[in-house]
Amino acid sequence: MRKPGDHNEIDTRLASLRAAHRALDCRIGQLTDESFVDQVALQRLKKQKLILKDRISQLESDRYPDIIA
Repeated sequence: MRKPGDHNEIDTRLASLRAAHRALDCRIGQLTDESFVDQVALQRLKKQKLILKDRISQLESDRYPDIIA
């Protein structure tokens, strides 16, 4: 069973991860707009962004308990 403070903790973590995801998205946009694109750096940023997206999805699903119908 979850404690009452767990939701606040999860919400705080989600906000932090979403901000990091947006920052990576902006950086990826900046890199793609440059005349010389460092493909290795771009792929690393995209991979980090995907990892953040997975963490966000996991935390969002953790916010709600499983309901067995």
